[in-house]
Amino acid sequence: MIKRKVWFTVIGLLAAGSIAVPLALACDAPASATNKQPAAAASAQPAAAKKAPAGQGRAPASAASASSAAATASYTDKNGYTITIAGGYDTDPVDNGRPVVLIASALGVPTETFREAFSGVSPAKDGAPTTEREQANKAVLLKVLAPYGITNDRLDEVSNYYRYMASKGEVWARTPAVLTTTVKDGQVTGIEIENPGSGYSSAPTVTITSPQGEKLLATTTVAYTSDFQTNGSLESVKLAE
Repeated sequence: MIKRKVWFTVIGLLAAGSIAVPLALACDAPASATNKQPAAAASAQPAAAKKAPAGQGRAPASAASASSAAATASYTDKNGYTITIAGGYDTDPVDNGRPVVLIASALGVPTETFREAFSGVSPAKDGAPTTEREQANKAVLLKVLAPYGITNDRLDEVSNYYRYMASKGEVWARTPAVLTTTVKDGQVTGIEIENPGSGYSSAPTVTITSPQGEKLLATTTVAYTSDFQTNGSLESVKLAE
């Protein structure tokens, strides 16, 4: 019986409609090296470490959120309980599938500030942008972001790190969390975080299933930081009352 207690160059990430929009600076320049992940690979490497890639790339080819891709991780912990972590990759509809909350946090600015900065960008609708467009877009972004101490290099780094193309089945950089149950006298008394993961843009839901098939839920809170390795990581997991 279970006791219930329980930015791709910043501009590329924010494409609109079904058009592939590259990020500001070479806001839409083709990528040379990235850390974008196929959806299957993202869900299959819960403990993988990530490094910020170099290079520039495009934004998602459609406005659809990538939150449905690789959105569930399920495994059996050392106590024989099946832990399922679902979702956690939702995005605000105004962001057209881009993890703006993660981008803004990595840059160290409020989410609305980044949205304001991006609102002045003019992404190329087809193909690579001209040099003039790239320079103009970068200038627009930095006009708003530079007062916060954000440099051109940091803008590129963050944009590249979270760049992905949904049309190719990719998802933004992420590492699934790893949890385990604490059990006393045959009852689940809590949930421990073995690996907080990263890249969660919203709070995922957690379901714990006993070997006998009994289920209970747990609630999560997500921490946002300027460090890629901890940005969008699970801060706490508590059994639902």
